[in-house]
Amino acid sequence: MSGAGAYRAAGVDIDAGNEALRRIRGQVRSTFGPQVLTDVGHFGGLYALAGSGDGETVLVASADGVGTKLKIAFLLDRHDTVGVDLVNHCVNDILACGARPLFFLDYFATGALDPARLEAVVGGLVAACRDNGCALLGGETAELPDLYAPGEYDLAGFIVGQARRATLVDGSAIRAGDLLFGLPSGGLHTNGYSLARAVLGLRGDPDAARAALTATPPGLDRPLGEVLLAPHRSYLRPLAALLDHPDGRDLVTGMAHITGGGLLDNVPRMLPAGLGARFDRAAWAVPPIFELIRGLGDIVDAEMFRVFNMGLGFVFAARPGAAATVREVVPEVRSVGEVVALPPDTPARVRLEG
Repeated sequence: MSGAGAYRAAGVDIDAGNEALRRIRGQVRSTFGPQVLTDVGHFGGLYALAGSGDGETVLVASADGVGTKLKIAFLLDRHDTVGVDLVNHCVNDILACGARPLFFLDYFATGALDPARLEAVVGGLVAACRDNGCALLGGETAELPDLYAPGEYDLAGFIVGQARRATLVDGSAIRAGDLLFGLPSGGLHTNGYSLARAVLGLRGDPDAARAALTATPPGLDRPLGEVLLAPHRSYLRPLAALLDHPDGRDLVTGMAHITGGGLLDNVPRMLPAGLGARFDRAAWAVPPIFELIRGLGDIVDAEMFRVFNMGLGFVFAARPGAAATVREVVPEVRSVGEVVALPPDTPARVRLEG
């Protein structure tokens, strides 16, 4: 499990996922019309709404799941947080485009329906939708015998938000010299759990896994299960406050939600070709759970920063003169690096220093 390739050994191949996206990109693009404003692979899909009156309304949509974090919920029989994870993850994805959420739909699938468990999951969805100001418009509950193990389920979500075309944030305004700011994560959020579970000994005997989850490992201040089930944060409130500031739209030039792929794969999604991101690793504290995983798994830095958020759940770029305003509006923000120039047409990439 040690060294590079630990995530692949745990069952998740990021490179295979990227190759799959490359293979289907052309097919997906063949469905696009002139109202589609972004390519495959952005944080949200952008669709200019015809007949909106002003011609400026853009719908922004995204879909995601909770992943194998659900396995922790199954072991602890705790189901009130995974709905929060799902909604907040999707809210952050469309936020990275400058959009506010309108409504949300969910898909809950299980082998045999347990009404109390479903009620707990939906309670989390409802709480997060209320916190983020969006409606839980509906969804699908599927009972699929033989497809899911007893007591297990899958959960996916679909969000639609809106923005005006003039207020979209797509990274095209980013320039060399812009500053990079980060907002702290609440833990693993919803990514990297297959590797974390393998390293932490949570993939074998259920009784042994439950014992490990209720214990407090060295370096942590609470039981491992509580740390692993810490909800995925929503960054809507602090970023909306910044974007709604009189100068906000002119200051923020790009945004990235740090999910699967970590800093190394997600930050380049907001950067134009010919630009890179330089991060000062001493500028923020890496939560102890990541150091625990790194040490137990003997995982190299490059893989840690490609699998996990490493303590930064959201990163945005802003003009050099924006620092004072950013810190005033979003006090918890960290200045974590800067945008640097690369040779023209070079694919965007991340450099970690310190």
